[in-house]
Amino acid sequence: MDRNQEVALTQMRKSVEKLGSSTEGYGEKTLMRFLIARSMDPEKAAKMFCQWKKWRAEMVPLGYISDSEVADELAAEKLYLQGLSKSGHPIVIVKVNKHFPSKDQVQFKKFVIHLLDKTIASSFNGREIGNEKLIAILDLQNITYSNVDTRGLITGFQFLQAYYPERLAACYLLHMPQFFVTIWRFICRFLEKATQEKMRIVTSEEEKEKFIREVGEDALPEEYGGRAKLVLMQDVAVNY
Repeated sequence: MDRNQEVALTQMRKSVEKLGSSTEGYGEKTLMRFLIARSMDPEKAAKMFCQWKKWRAEMVPLGYISDSEVADELAAEKLYLQGLSKSGHPIVIVKVNKHFPSKDQVQFKKFVIHLLDKTIASSFNGREIGNEKLIAILDLQNITYSNVDTRGLITGFQFLQAYYPERLAACYLLHMPQFFVTIWRFICRFLEKATQEKMRIVTSEEEKEKFIREVGEDALPEEYGGRAKLVLMQDVAVNY
């Protein structure tokens, strides 16, 4: 860590205390995610960190969302957790043709927290380091208008931006149908520049080869050009 980062971290810790909170129990790598997300501005990073702590206390009082709390969403068997990519990032696959918009938005938000927390936790080697990033794969094959959940996608990305800063390594969108292009452009209006830069729409053969190369054949399921089998998220055990 360079001198500028150390100074920014010290200032951020002081700013958090001024806001009536504490960074005790949180390592440098965790705090750095907030600083990076706020362009190394200690005061903005401190405000974001305090908002995140308050949000976690309200939404995730136990520290995690159990499978039983989101049983209906898991029963759709639309989420798969594939182990680590070639670069060491946990991989979550969403089969969007098995998803239908939720009528209960509070429940859906719990589901988003569950999938993000569990994906990140699946990469812990004994304990959290604080700078783990995930790879998301949104498979849009065979989707119809009934599967389109614009509000849900915006909620998911807004959660990533506000409460999981610097947790996304890349998001690959596969098999995007023509009718979804306009919807995706609308969703992109809600994405910060840093998030947009992590989006990868895979269409050409060259892009498919690059996708397989970047993620790695060992973790990718066979249907995506890899050697692995699909693993349902609820079949993976993690330690939070």
